[in-house]
Amino acid sequence: MDDASQSASQAARATLAHFADEASRFDDPLPTQSIHFAVPPMRTLTWRVNAPATLRIHAAHVWVTRACSPYDHWLQPGETLRLERGERIWLSTEAAVPARVSVTSAWRPPYAGVRRGIERMGAWLALLTLRRASQT
Repeated sequence: MDDASQSASQAARATLAHFADEASRFDDPLPTQSIHFAVPPMRTLTWRVNAPATLRIHAAHVWVTRACSPYDHWLQPGETLRLERGERIWLSTEAAVPARVSVTSAWRPPYAGVRRGIERMGAWLALLTLRRASQT
C-alpha cells in the first residue's frame, strides 16, 4: 500500500472513531417527560403514542384497548403498561370518580433523529472511503 492510501485509511478510521464517540452520547439515559391527565367517568378517551412510553394508572381502575391487539387490559392503580411508538389506545373507566393517568416517555432534544441520521450517513461514507482505499 502506498502512502496516499495509508493516510486515506487512517483518516477514514479516525472519522469512524469520531462518529462512534458522537453516537455514544445518545446511549446515555435521557430525562423523561410525563403527561398527567384524568379519564372522566363513563367516557372514553383516545391517545396516539408519539414515542415509546409507559402508561401508569394512579387512581381508579382503567380499561385500556389497543388498536392492534385482540386483548383489553383492566389496570389497577399502580400498574403500568408499555406502549410502542405509533400505537393508538382507548382509555375508559367505570368508576364514579375520574381515573388519574400518566404517560411517560424519554425526552429527546429537538431534531435528535435528524442529527443521528446525519451521523449515520457520515459513518457510512467514512466506511465506504475506507473500503475504496483498501481496494486500491
